[in-house]
Amino acid sequence: MECETKPPSKSSSNISDIVSKFARACRFRSIGVFSTENPSHHHHPSNGIFDNAPLTEDSSNASGECDVEKVHPHPVEIPPKTTQCTNVEILKLFDTISALKLAYVRLQEAHIPYDPEKIKAANELVVAELEVLMKVKHTFKEKQFKEVDSISGCSALMVTEIHVHEKFLEKLKCQIKVKNTEILELQQELQDLDLKNREFVEVFKQKERESIKILSLPSFEDVFKAASKAIHDFAKPLISLMKASGWDLERAADSIEASVVYSRRSHKKYAFESYIARMMFYKMPSRSYNVDSVLRSEDPIDALIGDPHSTFAKFCRTKYLSVVHPMMEVSFFGNLDHRTFVSSGRHPRTPFYQAFVKMARWVWVLQGIVASSEPRAEMYRVERGSEFSDVCMESVLNENIIVSDEGRSIFKVEFMVMPGFKIGETLVRSKVYLSTMRSLQFKC
Repeated sequence: MECETKPPSKSSSNISDIVSKFARACRFRSIGVFSTENPSHHHHPSNGIFDNAPLTEDSSNASGECDVEKVHPHPVEIPPKTTQCTNVEILKLFDTISALKLAYVRLQEAHIPYDPEKIKAANELVVAELEVLMKVKHTFKEKQFKEVDSISGCSALMVTEIHVHEKFLEKLKCQIKVKNTEILELQQELQDLDLKNREFVEVFKQKERESIKILSLPSFEDVFKAASKAIHDFAKPLISLMKASGWDLERAADSIEASVVYSRRSHKKYAFESYIARMMFYKMPSRSYNVDSVLRSEDPIDALIGDPHSTFAKFCRTKYLSVVHPMMEVSFFGNLDHRTFVSSGRHPRTPFYQAFVKMARWVWVLQGIVASSEPRAEMYRVERGSEFSDVCMESVLNENIIVSDEGRSIFKVEFMVMPGFKIGETLVRSKVYLSTMRSLQFKC
């Protein structure tokens, strides 16, 4: 919609010009003459402000040497009340126009950025100022007909001014209609975008559920076994580096699980596996994430380098810094280069770090499946000294479990190597290291 108004040939909105014309039409005429004993003195006209103020005795010469001749002013007969009301109306009109312009500016500002609440408030303000302007117009027209004789000059000036502002008012009305149309179009566009966003969210959730592929228990058990084996495989190079660096493995194992009775000396490796699993499963994520891209990569290091800021990259960085102590790294390599690289968000292609990332991938995938599974999977732990139960536990030694005549196991749990998981009513058994016992009560 195009609404144009032809600008007047001569601007009548200049306030100084209006006031000047108004003053010329309504000014008072007065003359004040001061006479002295010397007749050659000139007569001086008085200032308009003091025309009506009589001279008192104090204003004359105290010695009586000078007499004052007073001439009283003769003002043009214009009703003072009418003149005062007209001045008030002019000021009110100017204030209303200024407020209207300010309200229109606010209406424009509310569109960038688009804010429906501010637009509504600004629109209401513009309408309110327009109503005030119409009231001023009606008031002036009523006074115009009643007082046409006394303020004909001022009325003509005000009528011209009103015509100008009426044209401006019509232009504002047209612009408001255009803006209202744009608001409706933008509101409809916003509703369409919201609808599309909801559709995209549903499609994304559906694809995520399909990509994770965790609807059956066997697939979860496969990932659990892969994670358990990955931890076992990473423990081998870790123990080898500790041996080569002169570590006391017995003291190291005892610092992880104290006072454990091992059937064989080689079984101390399970203490290190327990330590790795404990650190890797500490603070499992509560939100699900997509594991497809990492599973599809033949080498998980490629996935890290391809997206160094991914969830998997952050997981590897956090877990490496917690599993591999700085003392370990210094004793293994004589420096902290691995730690420095990983802390800065990079991933070195060294054999040791590659072995860690291969292990971390399966733990990360398992945790992602746990957070996304339906029904929800829950991790559980087995406390030391608990009675062995093949319902929710599995011995890492795959040994035959002897049961007493009362149906109780004569084995106790020395420590848990791998946590277990519960999915609905089904348990994925935890892995534990056992030793013999006489009798001990266990609750799973």
